[in-house]
Amino acid sequence: MTITTASILKKLLILICVCLILYFGKVFLIPFSIGALLATLFLPYCRFLEKHKISRGFAVTICILTLLCVIGSIGTVLGWQITELVGDFALLKERFIEKITALQEFIFTRFSISAEKQWDLVKTNQPSIGKNLNIMIGSFAKILTGFMLILVYIAGLLYYRSHIKLFLIQLSRPAQRAEMELVIVKAARVSQQYLFGLTKMIVCLWIMYGIGFSILGIKNALFFAVLCGLLEIIPFIGNITGTTITVLVAAVQGAGAPVLGGIVLVYGIVQFIQGWVLEPFIVGPQVKINPLFIIISLVLGELLWGLPGIFIAIPAIAMCKIVCDHIETLKPYGFLIGEVENNQRKSEGVIARIMNRFKKRTRAS
Repeated sequence: MTITTASILKKLLILICVCLILYFGKVFLIPFSIGALLATLFLPYCRFLEKHKISRGFAVTICILTLLCVIGSIGTVLGWQITELVGDFALLKERFIEKITALQEFIFTRFSISAEKQWDLVKTNQPSIGKNLNIMIGSFAKILTGFMLILVYIAGLLYYRSHIKLFLIQLSRPAQRAEMELVIVKAARVSQQYLFGLTKMIVCLWIMYGIGFSILGIKNALFFAVLCGLLEIIPFIGNITGTTITVLVAAVQGAGAPVLGGIVLVYGIVQFIQGWVLEPFIVGPQVKINPLFIIISLVLGELLWGLPGIFIAIPAIAMCKIVCDHIETLKPYGFLIGEVENNQRKSEGVIARIMNRFKKRTRAS
């Protein structure tokens, strides 16, 4: 009993120390972790370039330039659409004032609070413009610095990947080095496959949202389609946030109830396709974590690192499971956070079964 208690206390102490290191070291660890994830995403591309007689340094440079081009393209599209929104700023401002006036009248009628008192309450709880400006400048500087660090980490990890891999293998005992190499390969692969699948799914969401919003005749449909797709990076709440923003802006622009209902309908259809087709067959079963621990990892990621923690949480816990599955004393924890495989066949949907049969026939032919 004493040994069990000591063992539990030791594990709790290790867990607390890890959380403290993650929290207080986040200034360094956040850009490094994002850089490591993106490095695994570009690893096949870098290897492909090297196989075609391109030096590693030049291949890494091409990978960085490719990433910058992708980010620049997305930023250009968003900037173009935002420029159009700014062009309609006067109309949006007028409509917004109308909505605020209607809301003030409702509050006055319902709660007997005059418009003057409402504005006083808003001004009391509103920070000064100078303070907001300082916060914005500081945030922009942090984002720019973090982005530059991420690029440096991607380049360094891609260039020195063989050296780092050998270092990690040498840390283990000679009898366990083959297994350590397998763990490294699997951890890199699961991160790579998750990011590949997520990227493909976001592109599909851009197309579906773009078609749906364009059919409804929403202004700046491309902007809202890209926004809803990008917010999918934040699981569970990202897509709801994007759709809510779309509904609110469309309402301010003067869209009627049928159009607003159409936006919600498009959201429902896209979510159905995403849940039954895209996630099972594009993202795939690479991240074999049960939903409970996915939610727990997202909550802990947000508590420790904020928004970057949410982005990193799922591939991080998938890597942790791989490590647990290959260490005898940690195998129970890998089993705990893994998928429940009992009766998995019974729980598959109709579309999943059809796709599985199609895959089997394709392989047989």
